[in-house]
Amino acid sequence: MVGVNGFVETESSPLAEAADAILTVSEEAETDQIARLNAWRAARDNRAVELTLAALRKAAKSGANIMPPSIACARAGVTTGEWGFALRAAFGEYRAPTGVGTAMRNDAEGLDDIRAEVDRVSKKLGRRLKFLIGKPGLDGHSNGAEQIAARARDAGMDVVYEGIRLTAEAIAAAAAEKDVHVVGLSILSGSHIPLVQDVMARMKEAGIDDVPVVVGGIIPKEDASALKDAGVAEVYTPKDFELNRIMADVVRIVESAAAARD
Repeated sequence: MVGVNGFVETESSPLAEAADAILTVSEEAETDQIARLNAWRAARDNRAVELTLAALRKAAKSGANIMPPSIACARAGVTTGEWGFALRAAFGEYRAPTGVGTAMRNDAEGLDDIRAEVDRVSKKLGRRLKFLIGKPGLDGHSNGAEQIAARARDAGMDVVYEGIRLTAEAIAAAAAEKDVHVVGLSILSGSHIPLVQDVMARMKEAGIDDVPVVVGGIIPKEDASALKDAGVAEVYTPKDFELNRIMADVVRIVESAAAARD
């Protein structure tokens, strides 16, 4: 049936229980993989690797067919990462549009009180409350981050969101450059602990470790506790789907952080 609400009930979201099924890669497995990669690189003919990569870069820059040099790269033992970096050097890297516009929507329900709070706290801060949403790592799921970014914008916040697959270094640099009041990290890949630790370490190096960090993702309870112990202000999972409540939390967290600095 098209256009008929014949089925009004719904199934529970599998994301709500996904935290119980996260596969955590052990440090030993990571160390072993890195060791095997280094052994692969040490055993190959690195002179041949350099020559085939040079041919690949030349073909990419000239507009020639990159398939023959790519095959030569594979035969020489070039890794996919090395191949990809060579092409990025020639073509750059495409950044897809985020889907989060700049214009505030006035039809979002229940935001009047939160907008008033954003205005009040912004006056105390001396400028508009600025919220950076970042997606570190290789996670390609952007829907949750974009929902948070759009609702923060509709609540009257100044939002910085530059899309998926950012490095921890890029997020920390953007937080410092944009002079944000709070950083929100969205991670659905299960790698939340090392990625959050990396971002927060780089924020400390940049001298902005007093900027609060909130984290959203598929995060087990024990990991949420560990993140909070490490200094994360708040952790949200798919069970926390009330966006307005999250916005109210963000305003409260920013105000508390500002008071602590004073």
